[in-house]
Amino acid sequence: MGDDSGRSKSSFGRSMKAVMWSFLGVRKRRDLEADATELNPLHVVLAALIGAAIFIGALILIVRAVVG
Repeated sequence: MGDDSGRSKSSFGRSMKAVMWSFLGVRKRRDLEADATELNPLHVVLAALIGAAIFIGALILIVRAVVG
């Protein structure tokens, strides 16, 4: 049981890392296949939504800095 709790805590971090690398388009096939079997789909969806929100927020800040 102790191993599972450690994995669940780190799996969201691993999901976030996988999503960020995917946003950049830099991902090894080996890592992609490992992520597909090991990561929780719910964590991947949440990480993608957080990543998208960060990306949109950064774009808004850049546009406001250039225009304003």
